[in-house]
Amino acid sequence: MQSGMQSGALQIPAYAKINLTLEVTGRRDDGYHDVATILQTVDLADTLTLEAAGALTVECDDPALSGADNIVWRAAAALAQRAGIAPGARIHIAKRIPVAAGLGGGSADAAAALRGLNRLWGLDWPPDDLAAVAATLGSDVPFFLTGGTALGTGKGDVIAALPGLPAAEALLVVPADTIAAKTPTLYRALTAADFSDGSHTQRVAGVIAAAGLPTSAAGRNAFERAAPGIFPGLAGVWETVAALAQHPPRLSGAGPALFCLPSSESERRTVAAALQDRGATAYLVRTIAPPASGEIRLTD
Repeated sequence: MQSGMQSGALQIPAYAKINLTLEVTGRRDDGYHDVATILQTVDLADTLTLEAAGALTVECDDPALSGADNIVWRAAAALAQRAGIAPGARIHIAKRIPVAAGLGGGSADAAAALRGLNRLWGLDWPPDDLAAVAATLGSDVPFFLTGGTALGTGKGDVIAALPGLPAAEALLVVPADTIAAKTPTLYRALTAADFSDGSHTQRVAGVIAAAGLPTSAAGRNAFERAAPGIFPGLAGVWETVAALAQHPPRLSGAGPALFCLPSSESERRTVAAALQDRGATAYLVRTIAPPASGEIRLTD
């Protein structure tokens, strides 16, 4: 064991997010797009367990997500390379966040791995140093290092914290099917009418700054025009949720997950019953503030 390395196993939650707004404001010379988005963590979470080991392994209770193709492996390798150490760790992911749904599960796992390995390996790096590694892994990975409520600009990687939302429950509906190469497919489907100047996001940020709770009716997502025609079954799921929920559904990220804010358990049950034959899953989640460092738990 390297000097300063944590003994014992660490457990750390990796929280999902929803996008209260997501505007695409322009195309960049590097092939990416500029966005203006408000991100919010919710209490649907994967759990990572990390132990010191002689080599790097990443295992998931979904076997298709185990191994070197998982972004957690890349996060561990990138952190070790930056620190100049061997990437020795055994990492297990208990998966609860639906994959490729627009909820940021992979990015949340990567950020949780960086936070956990920073402690496991005894690096004690400050947040800015971890954020520099996180930015190499994906546009929204830096956000997940702290979570909570934040404004994202640039490619989504320029993060400015906003006051935390009042605690609220949200209905989250995840259709059964997604598509390969989801994000580039959705960006290619955008037309000039789907672009905006980011001012809507700034207005919602103002509501949050005044300690308000924006409902999903106040949201906007640039992909909502194209998404129902791209994801199998999404149009029917959307119509069902819109007919039953008190607040209109919004797309999270590039989809296909939908959310309604605020909501209730009775609404979740009603929507879940109506979606039984469509294969979609309805969750009731709660908005959460940035996780305390104490959420990295030492286990036997």
